[in-house]
Amino acid sequence: MTDAQPTGDELVTIERHDRTALITLNRPRVHNAQNGALLYALDRGFQQFAEDDSLAVAVLRGAGRSFSSGHDLGPGADRDVSFDRRSLWWDHVGKEGVENRLAREEELYVGLCRRWRALPKPTIAMVHGACIGGGLMLAWSCDLIVAASDAFFSDPVVAIGIPGVEYFAHPWVMSPRRAKEMLFTGRRIDAEEALRFGMVNHVYPAEEVLERTLALAGRVSGMPRLGLALAKSAVNRAEDAMGLTVGMDSAFGLHQLGHAHNAEVFGDPNHGGGQAQLKRVTTQGPDAGA
Repeated sequence: MTDAQPTGDELVTIERHDRTALITLNRPRVHNAQNGALLYALDRGFQQFAEDDSLAVAVLRGAGRSFSSGHDLGPGADRDVSFDRRSLWWDHVGKEGVENRLAREEELYVGLCRRWRALPKPTIAMVHGACIGGGLMLAWSCDLIVAASDAFFSDPVVAIGIPGVEYFAHPWVMSPRRAKEMLFTGRRIDAEEALRFGMVNHVYPAEEVLERTLALAGRVSGMPRLGLALAKSAVNRAEDAMGLTVGMDSAFGLHQLGHAHNAEVFGDPNHGGGQAQLKRVTTQGPDAGA
């Protein structure tokens, strides 16, 4: 193992474990909430991993108590900052209304995730603690998910009039009825339940999850590089043939409609009248709001 290597800043670090890159989100004070700076730092980390032929597998984790608490809606959200875009030609900065939100969210929350999903090498999300809202998009962009026993998953944004996180993979990572229950209630899904849903591959005690995840990565890294790339592409293409990309595009349009409605009715695109319910389902246990 080598010391953690930065990706140009301290928001994301990379450690080498044999042929595995351990990539760490490093905003623990805000539970790794995602702003543009963090997501582009993560993109640089994945780029470094992809270009290093000595690395075969990446493991993505979060520093501190959580994997990721979702999008940063606070002072650090950097909504009006331009970055070196990866999937769009035009910038959101200086635009107004829907034009601003659509460009920023399509780039950060859909375009980057699709780019990471298409990495030609396997990726594993190692989830502990909270994986809420936008945290799901990071985990779901990875090929495999290993959860610590203390992990929980939630997409509570229906409470604020939004149909689900922008990277709308819900009906593909679990059954449509499970997806509807997750969205309709906003409740937490614990690690064991996520395993039963088929959303995660393995659940391990928190004190063992790193060792177990690295062992899984080591086993995967022993396979031929081209074989792994082709197998990954084959499964991704099968998911796309089952409608993942088209369904996600459709849901993203409805997501923007929800924001536009909130802005018109409530004066805030992120306020849909359900803030009390949102707080309840994100701070209480599995049956909150039931």
